[in-house]
Amino acid sequence: MKFGKYAGDWIGERPNLRPRTVELYEYLFRVHLKPMFGDKPLSDIKDPQVRRWRKSLLDRGVSAVTVAKAYRLLKAVLTTAVDDQLIRRNPCRIKGAGQEKSAERPVLTVAQVYKLADTIEPRYRALVLLATFGSLRWGELTGLRRRDLDLEAGTVRVERQLIRITGKGLVFTEPKSAAGKRTVVIPGLITHDLEAHLKDFAQDGDEGLIFAGPDDGPIWNSNFNRRFWGKALADAGLPKIHFHDLRHTGNTLAANAGASIRELMDRMGHSSTRAAMVYQHGSNERLRQVAEQLDTLARDQLTKASGTQRARKRKRAD
Repeated sequence: MKFGKYAGDWIGERPNLRPRTVELYEYLFRVHLKPMFGDKPLSDIKDPQVRRWRKSLLDRGVSAVTVAKAYRLLKAVLTTAVDDQLIRRNPCRIKGAGQEKSAERPVLTVAQVYKLADTIEPRYRALVLLATFGSLRWGELTGLRRRDLDLEAGTVRVERQLIRITGKGLVFTEPKSAAGKRTVVIPGLITHDLEAHLKDFAQDGDEGLIFAGPDDGPIWNSNFNRRFWGKALADAGLPKIHFHDLRHTGNTLAANAGASIRELMDRMGHSSTRAAMVYQHGSNERLRQVAEQLDTLARDQLTKASGTQRARKRKRAD
């Protein structure tokens, strides 16, 4: 059997794949796997060909992250081919080739976040603040309804997300995992901004979208980036960052405020510790706070111990 037919069937037969994952697999197959392997019989794909294919992608300037994703897909397809006894061994044996080494994301200061919120179109001020201080993803924010926000309790409930699917447009789906459905406690600092936003910009009714575009419809990420995001960054004098970096900033702030790994996982909507561990690398500010707290603790205990020793000396003298 030829790889192209087998890989196409493999993608179509995967159970419970999310629409965006299917879209990603189809893109990786069409653009990066099929040109090299599509017409080859599975048994003809050998280790040297896989190495040359990967090197050619990197040499052409395909990002390391995309190459890692394509390699993982190729390896997964051929692993199933081994299970189906169509080939004897998997030729994908490049150590570390499937690992993504993303560049470290930038972190804004609180002052920079507010500078951005002050600069961007007023309709999107609360979007910037909730993305940061609620650590929410773009799709989670744009999928929020009025009934999901409880300002009295200071919470926002994440139950769905709004994503773009090729050929279908914007579609409401459930979060990536069960952990993605969560209640996030938000700081009182942004309550007034959210109240003002609900009054001026949100759709009407409990089911109305909290964040809507100028036409009162759902916000398209591409339109937002083109018309508002880049301009706001430039006007605020900030570097070119992605909207998702606001979530990263919020996670970092939460970690610096003392959130545990479990608390970060709950806040971020992750079921594993891997992502939360990223934020446990203490910043200089947080490490200084820890050192100061340790200093106070040690001094208090030394003072108590010294007082006890003096009392004992007085008792012996008496």
